[in-house]
Amino acid sequence: MAQKCELCGKGPQFGNNISHAHNTTRRRWNVNLQSVKAKAEGGSKRIRVCASCIKSGKIVKG
Repeated sequence: MAQKCELCGKGPQFGNNISHAHNTTRRRWNVNLQSVKAKAEGGSKRIRVCASCIKSGKIVKG
């Protein structure tokens, strides 16, 4: 399952871990995805959306 919000399309971001000796290794920041039962066309459907979409009221729980 992809780490992507089904509503806004927000995905993981990438960057570096930097140690005290300035060694760099790649890392990623994942999206805070929640599985929510939301109202869709006709009925309710379980979708994976990010927490910022839930907080901003972009979905209607149902």
